[in-house]
Amino acid sequence: MKEIFKRLRNKNIALDHVCEVGVYLPETSNVIDFIKENKRATLVEADSITVEKIRHYFSGYDFKLHPVAVWDYNGTIKFSKANASTFVSELKGSPAIANDGYVVDEANTFEVECKIFSEIDDGSIELLSIDIEGSEWYVLKHLISKPKVLSIETHGKYYTNPFMKEINEWIIANGYELWYKDGSDSIFIKKGLFAISKFDKIALAIRDLRIKTRKLKKLK
Repeated sequence: MKEIFKRLRNKNIALDHVCEVGVYLPETSNVIDFIKENKRATLVEADSITVEKIRHYFSGYDFKLHPVAVWDYNGTIKFSKANASTFVSELKGSPAIANDGYVVDEANTFEVECKIFSEIDDGSIELLSIDIEGSEWYVLKHLISKPKVLSIETHGKYYTNPFMKEINEWIIANGYELWYKDGSDSIFIKKGLFAISKFDKIALAIRDLRIKTRKLKKLK
């Protein structure tokens, strides 16, 4: 059971429409538990190899799959594949670059269709999970829905999302607050959804300290 599903169930938060941008393998999907409860799901994945796996794995459930990348315009864009990480080639920062020293190589670069997120979002998304290796900002920038819960890949080992300034400004402007962090994601809730507990605040402070300590070790 995914952590986000377990925590929201414990809070008795009901959700009818979930969305995941950057699914990768279906069995590791961040919204898999919601899909298996027959909640409506919108899934976005640009890698053609995993697209067919997603279609097969979730066959019979209520989902719509968009086999595209999310970016700042409609058209095509170059993607780079570094093992399990696939990211927009023109990005200056991604987990593969920061953590593994990956250098963009034409041999592992391919072209995919890209869309602005407003052409995918129908305005009814209640939980939005974004894990697209550094391009998360372009989902928020064109978001129509006002989700109750947002899960955004912001960090991981030595990596910091290259658009943290824009993401943080958007979070404040749109009335969200940070609930908790895991090894790579920051999870936000719409203010007023529920009161964040003292335990969650302490756990978040400890997580932030660990993240900062790890990055400081790299600088030494």
